[in-house]
Amino acid sequence: MDKEYSIYLGDSYEIIKKILDSSVDLILTDPPYNLSPYSTGNIKLKWRKDINNDVAEWDKKDFVPKGWVREFKRVLKPDGNIFAFTSYNLLGKWHEAFDPEFDTFQFMIWHKTNPVPKVHRAGFLNSCELVVCMWNKGHKWNFTNQRDMHNFIESPICMGIERCKNPHHPTQKPIRVLQHIIKIATKEGDVILDPFMGVGSSGVAALKLNRKFIGIEIDEKYFKAAETRIRNASLLTLDKFGLS
Repeated sequence: MDKEYSIYLGDSYEIIKKILDSSVDLILTDPPYNLSPYSTGNIKLKWRKDINNDVAEWDKKDFVPKGWVREFKRVLKPDGNIFAFTSYNLLGKWHEAFDPEFDTFQFMIWHKTNPVPKVHRAGFLNSCELVVCMWNKGHKWNFTNQRDMHNFIESPICMGIERCKNPHHPTQKPIRVLQHIIKIATKEGDVILDPFMGVGSSGVAALKLNRKFIGIEIDEKYFKAAETRIRNASLLTLDKFGLS
């Protein structure tokens, strides 16, 4: 891959088939969680803006991890890694599909330090998200020190200037969390693939760390937002090295 990034609008299940064998160093992605059956819709409150508890339409389409094993393994280099955000309801399906195919199947936790409040005070706050991680022996790994290598990271959810306002993406991930994974699992110049890139946060994180990026998104409004953000990140990267 010669270019800094390549992004595609369309169905990732079809587009991924065009990616070359053993050409990707890291698959870093955030597929649908299929939480729509548990959604009760937005929570309306008089004293603050509504709490967004609704699930986007794309989440209502079943995501089946087993259907992605073949293509993920095909495009991934032998020393590559896979990190995929998911939820409790799909964890078992990820494990069932990918554990037999890789030497290691683990998970890490992203703890959101500013989760949506539990207004009815019944049950736990939804303050943690799961990330499943897969690799084979000899995989690329930048172990820093024991303290920093816990399978746990804390960060606020996206807010302020980082949060896309138009369009708003309900599951936009913070650059800080994505960069933490990228630093561990790749080196400069490596290729990162996100088949569900949304508004392009994984691409922005990759380019800021001098990695290359391939992204796919089926929703045109999110794709356009990702295109703008990734282009801007690319220009900033070129300027940093005096190449713009």
